[in-house]
Amino acid sequence: MTASSTALPPSSRILGTGSYLPARRVTNQDLADQLARDGIETSDDWIVERTGIRARHFAADGETTSDLALPAARAALDAAGLTADEIDLIIVATSTPDMVFPSTACLLQQKLGIAGCAAFDVQAVCSGFVYALSVADAMIRTGAACKALVVGAETFSRILDFKDRTTCVLFGDGAGAVVLGASDAPGLHATELHADGRHADILCTPGTVAGGQVSGVPLLRMDGQAVFKLAVGVLEKVARSVLDKAGVPETDIDWLIPHQANIRIMQGTAKKLRLSLDKLIVTVDEHGNTSAASIPLALDVAVRDGRIQRGHKLMLEGVGGGFTWGAALLTY
Repeated sequence: MTASSTALPPSSRILGTGSYLPARRVTNQDLADQLARDGIETSDDWIVERTGIRARHFAADGETTSDLALPAARAALDAAGLTADEIDLIIVATSTPDMVFPSTACLLQQKLGIAGCAAFDVQAVCSGFVYALSVADAMIRTGAACKALVVGAETFSRILDFKDRTTCVLFGDGAGAVVLGASDAPGLHATELHADGRHADILCTPGTVAGGQVSGVPLLRMDGQAVFKLAVGVLEKVARSVLDKAGVPETDIDWLIPHQANIRIMQGTAKKLRLSLDKLIVTVDEHGNTSAASIPLALDVAVRDGRIQRGHKLMLEGVGGGFTWGAALLTY
């Protein structure tokens, strides 16, 4: 099923949101106790002061990325008032797929009990959801799709080095989803995507599979200071560029929903955009950094608790390994 080619829609709009967290909640103290058994010292105060994170959720043994994506997708479909067979495009943003191939999107499609529509993954790490949303929007505007399921889902706990206190405390698992549909009403106003592979080494998981064996290091590596310096600068710049494209002043932003990496980066970006911290959606304290899942997770939380209302203008933005970054301005 594809959209009609005779009347292309002027916009795409979010029709529904959903999210899911695995059952296992891991506090900072839980991690501190685990690290202490290996002679590594950390504390709840140390983690909160540097990151704003108090807890995160980890997937159970055998629980895959597509397993997390499924309930998030179903919740978004329910919120949109649609059934899975009305979807004609599935895009999953993830850096932790179930397997080398097929894509997590194809596995999610099978679990939803549908077949035939296009399904593929987008890999831009923590910027992945903004990348996926931009691709879905473009496909809807050009008539290649009518209703898209866009999911960010991650099981980052599988690639963490639990002997590195500077990284293992940062990340969590989860999934968030939106249903995007063609609309005559204002929806996505503008998006912008960027990458700079010269900085690939500051945030990476440098492992692969070769000859049936793991080659390289299949665990996350990060230069935190380098990431911080790059992140604050590029996030402000891309947000302003998207506002300029849309012809919208920063004062019209009702909510800033950044990728939930670190409270300092998030607050720094809000201040550079001259936004009150009251307009910042924060879930990093309870979810940690769920990479591509963090923006749609935070979006769904704020929609369901009533903060985000129809007609509100939202700025979504993310930065991740690659080095990648991007932003999207939309009316919810």
